[in-house]
Formats: sequence, structure tokens, C-alpha cells
Amino acid sequence: MHIDTLNATSSPLSAAPQLKGLVLMGGGARTAYQAGVLQAIGRLLGASQADPGFPFQVLTGTSAGALNATFLASRAMEGLGALDDLAHFWQDIRTDAVYHLPQTPLARFSRWATALGLVLSARQQAAAMDSLALVNTLHKAIELSRIDTALQTGVLHALAVTASSYSSGVHWTFCQTQDGLPIHWSRPGRRAEQQPITIEHLMASSAIPFIFPATPLWVDGGMEYFGDGSMRQISPLSAAVQLGADRILAIGVSQPQRASLGTPLRTNARPSLGTIAGHAMASVFHDTLQADVEQITRINQSLRKLPESVRAELPFRSVEVLTLQPSASLDELAQAHVHTLPAPIVRVLEGLGALQGSGAALASYLLFEPGFIHALMALGQADVAAKSDEILDFLTAPAASPVR
Repeated sequence: MHIDTLNATSSPLSAAPQLKGLVLMGGGARTAYQAGVLQAIGRLLGASQADPGFPFQVLTGTSAGALNATFLASRAMEGLGALDDLAHFWQDIRTDAVYHLPQTPLARFSRWATALGLVLSARQQAAAMDSLALVNTLHKAIELSRIDTALQTGVLHALAVTASSYSSGVHWTFCQTQDGLPIHWSRPGRRAEQQPITIEHLMASSAIPFIFPATPLWVDGGMEYFGDGSMRQISPLSAAVQLGADRILAIGVSQPQRASLGTPLRTNARPSLGTIAGHAMASVFHDTLQADVEQITRINQSLRKLPESVRAELPFRSVEVLTLQPSASLDELAQAHVHTLPAPIVRVLEGLGALQGSGAALASYLLFEPGFIHALMALGQADVAAKSDEILDFLTAPAASPVR
């Protein structure tokens, strides 16, 4: 597990002091790891403090990380119980509650019929899978009105989710904040807008390209089609900093290097479709946390060289960041559990060469089954246990003043 604590600087949208932020990166089924991490952190905090309350005031998420962030926002009034609720949500989830293959005659018995369904679905909606099941799952799990309650009572300061516009190429951050004021935040290729977060925002943020259909959203007075927020996300910490967070816990689901899974890294064999698809998926979900941290570190180093009188006049503040990443290969975990997927999906992945070797990377994003989910959560819990003192010290710094 990689943990980095640093002082960062940036210009905030809010002057509220000492807000703790949570940044949750995307990765499909792999983000169950975040649920394990957060459940373990909840137990740490519960054991160390009599009534710690909900530990984060700014929540931001991307792709499936946006689902986790919004779920937590809807349960924030429950305090640390929200972290347990998220773990229970993931423990109960199944693939058929997230997506399914298009239905075609004889698809249950024929690989060719299944392939035909995929081709027809791809032509009709530019996606291989039907994700309507996820809409129903999220409506049942997330009570959106409770987000506004948490904001208005000061338990939360802001919630933000990101998505990427296929229409304009702009990476959008949709923010629901306590004050509800317009957000004038624009960077090259990046925009932010004040909007109450809806299930449509979550479907847009988690619409994995080629796998799930694009989702329409209204921005700038017009409708645009959106896909996964991990695409073109070059600064994952930016939204939390802009929304006023002074201390940020960021949880990713990638590894420093891809695992070979027993296959030589250099081979003369032509890569399978599954290997190529897994590589493409890893590129979509490429974790840019470390790059963001390194950039902030360089800025800090430059600022420290300035005289105190000059620094005092600059519109910057200190932001501490702690990042957590899995300590083991999630591709390997997926390979051990890939055969637990529904049979039609296993047939598709088998046809793509995505059941073994480096091809299993593709399956790791789609494997919403108990064995894999429990293994991910157990890994997250073990990673927190290994660094419990550092994590506890980071999160029990002076608490934020209530936001009123």
C-alpha cells in the first residue's frame, strides 16, 4: 500500500477551515476495495473516539467511486454507520443487479447467439451491456433527498461527481454544495457546475466506454451525452481542493505496475482481444493520483523558497493528502473468481481470451460477484490494519468547525 502525506497548496472556492475530504477513484467492481478500506477506518475511529460523527465534509467521486461517494453522502447523518452501510451494500451486490447481456433467442445455449446480441446492442446503443439494472439498484440504495439534509445541517459541505462529455470532450464536475451558489470554475478541458446530484449523474459517471451506454445530461442550457468520469481525468484531487477541503483521503484501485499473472512480461504471442481490452480499460481507469500529488509537491517546494512576507500575500492554503492503493494485484484476484460470473458472460469473456493471464484485467472491472467482492474488501481491511497508526493520526487531527 502506498501512503503519501504532504502539504499541498491551491486556491479554494470556500474559505471554510479544516474540512476533511474523501476522493474515491473509479474502477468498476474493483471499487469494492474502497468499501473495505472505509469500513476498517470506521472501526478505527469508533474505537478511538466516543462520538466521532461522519468523518468527511467534502465527498468527491469518479465512476463507481462516484456511486460510493453519493451513497455515503445519503447516509452521512448516520455518522460512522454510513461506512458500515456501504460495506453491506457491496456485500449484497450481484452482477445481475448492475448489468446483463442483451437478450437474444438461444443466447443461453449458443456462444454465437450471445455474440450476435452483443453486436446488435453495440450498433443500437454503442455499448455491449445493458445497465438498466444498475438504475434500479441505485434508486433502491440511495435516498437522494437525504443528501440535501446532510448539507443543510452542516454534516456535509459538498458532494461532487465527475463525468466526461462525448459531445464536447469536456470533463465535467457536478457539485451539490451547502450554499448552492453558482460555481465559476473553469480550466482547459475541465468545467464545474452546481447541480443536485441525481441517479442520471451517477449513471453518466460510471458509463464505462464500450461496455455501458452513454447518459444524457443538461449542461450550459443544452443536452450532452456523457461517459465514464475516469476518461480525461488529469487532476483527481482538484475538485476536493476547490470545494474547500484542507485534509484529503484519496482511495484508488490501481497498482504501481500490472501483474504478469504467471505469464512472461515479454512474449512473442499475439495479445488476445481480452488482453487488449484489459489494457484499454486500465488506460481509461489510469490512476493519476500520484501524478497529481507530485505536481502539488513541486508547487509546495517552490512556495517554501519564497519569503514569508510574499507567501502571506498569495491566495494559497495548506492541504494535506493521504493516498491509499491496493497492496496486491486485483487482476490476480479477478482470475481466481472470474468463473463465478453468470455463464453467458463467462462465455463472452472466454471468447475474448479474458479468463486467464493478462486478459483477466478486463474481468476485474465487471466481476460483481461475492467471492471477488469479499476478497477486495478483505484486502482493503488488511491494508488499513497495516497502516492503522498513520491513518488514525491523519484523520484525528483537529476536526472541522461546523459548517453553518
